[in-house]
Amino acid sequence: MPHSNLKEAAAKVLQKEKYLGEVKVVEKNKKKTLSCYLLYKDNVPTIEHIQRISKPGRRVYKGADELRPTLGGYGITIISTSKGVMTGLEAKKKKLGGEVVCEVW
Repeated sequence: MPHSNLKEAAAKVLQKEKYLGEVKVVEKNKKKTLSCYLLYKDNVPTIEHIQRISKPGRRVYKGADELRPTLGGYGITIISTSKGVMTGLEAKKKKLGGEVVCEVW
């Protein structure tokens, strides 16, 4: 997929949370692309669903006190905060709010 800093940061969060395997930035002819390798558990992909929350036409922001567990704690929410891109749980622990990028389970 085409590279952007937000996509790379979100992929790193998914890699840290064991949803993705290897994440590589490949540069060809001065164009960067992002290569992500999906992990499988018993021949089933670890990512069943990704739902984009914020869109260019409608940004969604939440404070630290408004962040709730995704799918009863079985999924993660990716938040873009002033301290970087992180999971909703990390943002809540650090008492940070921000833009809700997506939910993954």
